[in-house]
Amino acid sequence: MINERMISNMPFYGKSPFFPGVEEASVASAASAGSPPGPNDQTQDVVNRLSAAGLSMCVSALGSPARSSPVSAGSEHGERFSRKVFVGGLPPDIDEDEITSSFRRFGPLVVDWPHKAESKSYFPPKGYAFLLFQDESSVAALMEACITDDDKLYLCVSSPTIRDKPVQIRPWRLADADFVLDASMPLDPRKTVFVGGVPRPLKAVELAMIMDRLYGGVCYAGIDTDPELKYPKGAGRVAFSNQQSYIAAISARFVQLQHGDIDKRVEVKPYVLDDQMCDECAGARCGSKFAPFFCANVTCLQYYCEHCWATIHSRPGREFHKPLVKEGADRPRAVPFRWC
Repeated sequence: MINERMISNMPFYGKSPFFPGVEEASVASAASAGSPPGPNDQTQDVVNRLSAAGLSMCVSALGSPARSSPVSAGSEHGERFSRKVFVGGLPPDIDEDEITSSFRRFGPLVVDWPHKAESKSYFPPKGYAFLLFQDESSVAALMEACITDDDKLYLCVSSPTIRDKPVQIRPWRLADADFVLDASMPLDPRKTVFVGGVPRPLKAVELAMIMDRLYGGVCYAGIDTDPELKYPKGAGRVAFSNQQSYIAAISARFVQLQHGDIDKRVEVKPYVLDDQMCDECAGARCGSKFAPFFCANVTCLQYYCEHCWATIHSRPGREFHKPLVKEGADRPRAVPFRWC
């Protein structure tokens, strides 16, 4: 079973490793799909016609858009969301103040986009931005106001030249950051890989299924999120139940993540820990300090102190191995090693 040490090495951000909320959401979704026709059907017909027409009308014209929103049922189950929300497909001439005005009715917020401070631009350069709400309840209110098309949320906003343009609203559900595929297996950090460049819409369950299909033996997948807003940072971790699958994944070095609209080639590396003793000397040659280096070559796959790294990797065939070290945001990186 999952023990306390393994959980401490693979942070779950305070959530249970068995994620009952995932099963609850699935049951609720299945029940909703099989429910008999009700009074909401008429509203759904309006939404469908709006979708077919390119969502050219403002959401407020629906009168009660919350009835057409799939998040209403989910909210009753206490689902929680990041206070950071992606909004895409913005009008090209909309500026920061106009974006703020469009979403202020849901609560206090800050509008942000990548490299905003450096660019000193008032317009999102790539047609998307992030809404950073002060309260999580604002996200729920925003979702309730959205209409759906092909399982995506949309809300209409206006700019000086474009009226009622539908923009995509993409909230992040906190429960989607972790997924246990096999709860009977322990989480071994030494059979865990770091996946860099993970597209932010990708959920942990989707990452788990992709990696399990490619290499087998996946028991856990997690999406790294920032500690304050709990929003994806663009990286993930995958734990395997066996050494063969782990070696196959790190030997591939790259993997093609394909799911829905996502199709991206990302890098796979060993997940490097910063609390491991040297596997050669067990701390005897380094004052019992934690080992700073990890060798990802399949002939090694061990942690080394500086002394043992120099000794082992001076041998023929190993002199070109590169050490990995743990750096910020759980990202392993190769470092040059200077011979003594």
